[in-house]
Amino acid sequence: MSEVLSQEEIDALLSALTAGELNVEEAKHEEKKRKIKVYDFRRPDKLSKDQLRIIQMIYESFARALSNVFSVQLRVVAHVEVISVGQFTYGEFMRSISNPTVLAVFSMSPLQGNGVMEVNSNLSLTIIDRLFGGSGFHTEKNRELTDIEQSVIGRIFDRMMENLKEAWSSVVDLNLKVDSIETNPNFVQISPPNDMVITTTLKTKIGDFESAINFCIPYLVLEPIISKLNAKVWFSNIGKETNKQNYEVLKKRMERTFVPISVELGTTELTVENILDLQCGDVIPLNTKTSDNLKIYVGSRLKFFGFPGTVGGKIAIQITGKVKEEEEEEFE
Repeated sequence: MSEVLSQEEIDALLSALTAGELNVEEAKHEEKKRKIKVYDFRRPDKLSKDQLRIIQMIYESFARALSNVFSVQLRVVAHVEVISVGQFTYGEFMRSISNPTVLAVFSMSPLQGNGVMEVNSNLSLTIIDRLFGGSGFHTEKNRELTDIEQSVIGRIFDRMMENLKEAWSSVVDLNLKVDSIETNPNFVQISPPNDMVITTTLKTKIGDFESAINFCIPYLVLEPIISKLNAKVWFSNIGKETNKQNYEVLKKRMERTFVPISVELGTTELTVENILDLQCGDVIPLNTKTSDNLKIYVGSRLKFFGFPGTVGGKIAIQITGKVKEEEEEEFE
C-alpha cells in the first residue's frame, strides 16, 4: 500500500516548494530516470545469456562440420552458419514453420524427451536432387516428400545427427538418433504449446540455393544438463584431441570434390529498345579491353584473375593473380 502523508508533511512540502527549496522539474527528471523492466509471465526466460552463448557455440561447431558434409556429399560449395538462438514457447515455434515441411524428431539419450529439426521441403528437395546427380534446381512448389524421398533424406539426417552429437560432446555426451520423420507440424507434439523451448536457426546455402534449418529442444529436456552450459566446462572439453583419422578421410573427400569455375568476359548495359532490336550477327562491345585480366570465379566467389587464350584447340584461361580474401566478391 502507498504511504499516506500526514498534514504536517504536506505543509512542509508546500513550504519547500514556495521557498524554492524543491525543484519540481528535477524531481520529474529523477522519475524519468527510473527504469522499468517488463516481465512476461507467459514467457519466462529459462536460460541466461551466458548459457545461450554456450548453445550458440555448440551449434557454430555443428555448422562448420555440416558445411563440410554438405560440400562432400552434394559435390557443391555449401556454407552453414548460426543466425539466431532464442527462447520461445513451443506453440510459437510451431506457428513459425511452414506446412508442409520436413521435421525430424530425434532422441537425446540419456536425456528424457525429444528435440525436433526442421528442414523445409524446398531445401530437402534441393539436397535430394543433388544426391541424385542433379543441379539442385527445381521448380516444384512446397510439397510433401514421397516415401522414397523421405528414405533418402533420412540418411542425410542420420549423418547430421552424428555431427550434432560431436558438437554437443564439448559439453555432454549424448546419443542423438532420428526416431521419425514427419511432414505435417500438427503431428509433432514433443512439448505442450505453452512450455518454453530453445530454438536455433542455421542459414544454409547450397550452391546458389539459400534456406534455413531450425532446431527446437524443450527446456525440460535440457534441464538436467543446464549446469554444464558454462564456459568452464566448454573450454575444458573443447581441447579434446580431434579424431585424426576422420579428419584425413574428410580431407581426401574434399580434395576430390568438383566445384564450378567460370570466367567473366565483361559486362555492358543496353536499353530495352536495343535489346529488342538485336539480331544474329550483331556485335555487343563489352567494357573489358583485350589487354585486361579477366575475373575467375570459383563457385560464386571471385578468387583469381587471368588472361584468355587457347590450349589444344580449346579456349583456356591462364591465372595471372590471386584475389585477397578481403577483396573477394559474389558473382552476380
